[in-house]
Order: sequence, then structure tokens, then C-alpha cells
Amino acid sequence: MRLVLASNNRKKLGELQALLVPAGVELMAQGMLGVAEADEPFHTFVENALAKARHAARQVGGAAIADDSGLCVDALGGAPGVYSAHFAELATTEVDREDHRALQDAANNALLLDRLNGVTDRRARFISTLVAVRSADDPEPLVAVGRWFGEILHAPVGSGGFGYDPLMFIPALGRAVAELDAPTKNAHSHRAIAAAQMLTLMREAWHRG
Repeated sequence: MRLVLASNNRKKLGELQALLVPAGVELMAQGMLGVAEADEPFHTFVENALAKARHAARQVGGAAIADDSGLCVDALGGAPGVYSAHFAELATTEVDREDHRALQDAANNALLLDRLNGVTDRRARFISTLVAVRSADDPEPLVAVGRWFGEILHAPVGSGGFGYDPLMFIPALGRAVAELDAPTKNAHSHRAIAAAQMLTLMREAWHRG
């Protein structure tokens, strides 16, 4: 089964593709089909994920899946939340998409450390909300949510992953997310938890896998 992924993030595409293999799902990034990114006007992950999935499904005339994910920090009242990807303001630069994403990640991490300067409660969690639809008007979207609990470090470590991975320490693993190899991350992450739920939903509702 082919699903359009309502994202152009190549790293997210790779992670989700590996996680959804058991259901026989093949993901294709929406940009490969000329689909522009959807607006994300809502204040919750589930509403934004549903909007993105329906937008992609409508543009391609088929099934789609969207992941709206981010970091929620207790001491910041849940921020950056749905604004995680663009937490810090970044001037538009003449670089390609992936270079721009790397610059944005660095700016986001720097702002997060600044906001938590002097704060002792550094508990946080990564959230991944997956929504899959068979069509743009599917009345029964599949919704799965994964939460990965950790603590925000005082400085970035590791070179793997993306986003806030260098700052997110997972006590249960004794390492920051950016220090984990891909198999370990894919076995424990918020996206892995959500994907496992999604696989169950696909088997039950879509008879996949």
C-alpha cells in the first residue's frame, strides 16, 4: 500500500518508512508529487496532523498519512509544542531546504536553552501524533499518539537525529537522543510508539499487515 507522507522532511520520511514496513506501507513524500505543505493553524498536534493528512490526500486523490510532532517542556507550560519546528525566528536565507532546516534546528535549540537558563525542572517529552486517512473525506481517520519522556540537557551532545535530539536526555537509556543509533531510536522513540499504535489500527480498520 502506498501512502503519501504529508511532509518533506527526509529524515522523518526515513524513520516512518522503517517503522511502517510491517504493514506493507510504502511512503512517498508529498513534495515528490508536487504537493505544497498545508497550513497548520491549530494549537494541538492532532488537529494539525489531520489537516495535513486531508490536504495531501485531497491533492493526490488517495491515501495519506501525517505526523505532527514536537517537544513539550513542563517548565514552559508545554512549549514549544506545535511551534517546535519554528520556535526561534530565523531570517530567510538563500540555502536549500535541508541546510535551512539545520540552521532552524540550531536556532531552536539555542532559544530553548536560553528559556531554561536557571530552571531546575527540565522534564520534557517528545510527542508524535500520526493521522492516516484513506481519502480526503475519510470519516474514520486513524489517530495514534506516542510520548517519549526525558529531560532537557544544559548543552547539546551527540551528532545523530535532528531537531531537539541533541538536548533531549532519556534517563531510561542513559543517553541523549542524538547519541542513539537508528535501530535504538526506532525501537524507543515517540514516533516508534505512535507507529506501533498505527500498525495495530491499520490491521484492525484497514486490514493491512
